[in-house]
Amino acid sequence: MKLVIMTKSTFFVEEDKILTALFEAGMDNLHLYKPNSSPMYAERLLSLLPKDLYSKTTVHEHFYLKNEYALSGIHIDHPADGIPTGYKGKVGVTCSDITQLKTMKKQADYVFLKNIFDCIEFPEEKAAFSDGELEQAARQGLIDKHVFALGGMTIDNVRYAKDLGFGGIVVCGDLWNRFDIHSQVDYKAIIAHFERLRKAVS
Repeated sequence: MKLVIMTKSTFFVEEDKILTALFEAGMDNLHLYKPNSSPMYAERLLSLLPKDLYSKTTVHEHFYLKNEYALSGIHIDHPADGIPTGYKGKVGVTCSDITQLKTMKKQADYVFLKNIFDCIEFPEEKAAFSDGELEQAARQGLIDKHVFALGGMTIDNVRYAKDLGFGGIVVCGDLWNRFDIHSQVDYKAIIAHFERLRKAVS
């Protein structure tokens, strides 16, 4: 099972240092997700990371960054947006409708199925599926190694996602909540939790 780490949705001062430390600790799948932000800030963050880490980074929005920084690929947050015309390379898509999974898997290399649990970073985003709906989707083969669980994913529900057959989990709030961007400079708790997550998915 794969572990995808999604950035906090806002930029903060220590971010490049923490991301570099996470890569050093074994992170190999980072999603740069900064909705409705200026591309200038994403460029600045990328420029502060060691260049050999770009190939492990996927960008949401500002897709030109993929080629400019030789990133791993792009990720579409809304299926209706479609893949940019002429784009060649790895692409993922976020889907919030189980019935769309079959179609989305044909169009993308992998799919994030969101709202599995209540979102930690965005409290207004609530769990959208019952256990029964997810189990049925798993039986029908809609959930497989190309589909990753997104939304409220924590170390406590890794086993649940594994049992359903998800190919990976996407972690955001469960990791970033362990660092106070306003007062902390020590990020050992984040690294330690990442290492626990990594062990849990292996």
